[in-house]
Amino acid sequence: MAKEIKTIGVLTSGGDAPGMNAAIRSVVRRGLIKGVQMKGIQKGYDGLLNEEIIDMTARDVSDTIGRGGTILYTARCAEMRTVEGQQHAADVCRKHGIDGLVVIGGDGSFAGAQKLANLGINTVGIPGTIDLDIACTEYTIGFDTAVNTAMEAIDKVRDTSTSHERCSIIEVMGRNAGYIALWCGIANGAEDILLPEKYDYDEQKIINNIIENRKRGKKHHIIINAEGIGHSSSMAKRIEAATGIETRATILGHMQRGGSPTCKDRVYASIMGAYAVDLLLEGKTKRVVGYKNGEYVDFDINEALAMHKDIPEYQYEVARSLSANYKK
Repeated sequence: MAKEIKTIGVLTSGGDAPGMNAAIRSVVRRGLIKGVQMKGIQKGYDGLLNEEIIDMTARDVSDTIGRGGTILYTARCAEMRTVEGQQHAADVCRKHGIDGLVVIGGDGSFAGAQKLANLGINTVGIPGTIDLDIACTEYTIGFDTAVNTAMEAIDKVRDTSTSHERCSIIEVMGRNAGYIALWCGIANGAEDILLPEKYDYDEQKIINNIIENRKRGKKHHIIINAEGIGHSSSMAKRIEAATGIETRATILGHMQRGGSPTCKDRVYASIMGAYAVDLLLEGKTKRVVGYKNGEYVDFDINEALAMHKDIPEYQYEVARSLSANYKK
């Protein structure tokens, strides 16, 4: 089977994440050293359907490991959700001689890879998302950089919040997952952490916490709000009206997607990229690369997409116990 893989394509799909370029670089160079022709597919599945496909050499990925974003660009692709689009994508792969395809992205990207695998295209997925919301893996490319970017920004907001004795609501990304919010809540010592998986939408409870903390001499109050809850600006207005304490909302937004990836994101992405190529050359398909219990592993893509991921209860309890609001 290994001899049948002569050309491997690589694409990035969905939201960009720091470390994607490290993964692309690894896929390309690992493939080349194994004697495989490498092709880059630009703009994700949309580029695949439009045949935006280029040959890639080792030089093409030089000096990219430290760059944020993705040199192959990325895009959403509604057409890939249709049977016609999936068949067309498989036909394009065959037309360009792509025997194996590495897809770097999240669950939506893996769903596309699953469909292509069902149509006979050898596929392997690599988890690339800042949201850390892929159930089969403890690590996703970009999370470490994004959470560090958010942490540093929140530290800065805390400085000015303290100076003005404010309440600050800081909204972080994560889509419908609360992992960035949870980690920042612990790392930044937030007084309240609002997670989609845990929040009961009892705003009065937060207001009471702020008032009680102020009575105890606390001069500022940091609330980390996850993107999946949102509405930070309107929440800030309601809290200020109820407490009489100046309250500001800061939405960190897409700055969390950019920037030079951390060492962890560079190294893990590089190993995952090489692992994906090795799987294809071993004759494996319809797999997702993951990281579990300190090891790089792979899962059947159907199994991976069926898994469910929850916020770790112990981590959440620790976050609450370390805040000033924990009932002792």
